[in-house]
Amino acid sequence: MTFDQFKSEMIALLPRLRRFALSLTQSGPDADDLLQDACATALQKWEQYDPAQPLDRWMFRVLRNLWISEIRKRRVRLGAGQVAAEEATELRVEDTATDTIAAKQVRGHVEDLPENLSQPLLLVCAEGYSYREVSELLGIPIGTVMSRIHRARTTLVSGLSALEGVAE
Repeated sequence: MTFDQFKSEMIALLPRLRRFALSLTQSGPDADDLLQDACATALQKWEQYDPAQPLDRWMFRVLRNLWISEIRKRRVRLGAGQVAAEEATELRVEDTATDTIAAKQVRGHVEDLPENLSQPLLLVCAEGYSYREVSELLGIPIGTVMSRIHRARTTLVSGLSALEGVAE
């Protein structure tokens, strides 16, 4: 694979990479920064990529590893760069349509899930990966992936059911 081929394949992945970055960071500006860093890192280390493996998996791993490093840096800086949930623009709901409201409520509940539950759920449900692919991507056993997705779905259903009970 040439550098130009690598670059064009990476560009084609940008929408999916941004969605994953957003699921990791839960912040639009942080997701953009993370995606930019991941692309820069990938372009610098493109020769380390094994063309026998899908590029999207490699890029998701780069994103995830960079985010883990960023979290560690933020812990050292005592939480700098985080926005309170009530101030986050991504969580605001507009009164336009029932579907939009419901989608934002589901998104809010997914964002409230612990990271170890939301990542496998989003990779399987939003990105279409198989359990085995998510297992390889996150470096955890496939049984753990299945368990976490089940727990995430159960938590979402109970949270949304409680919300419906309040609305009625």
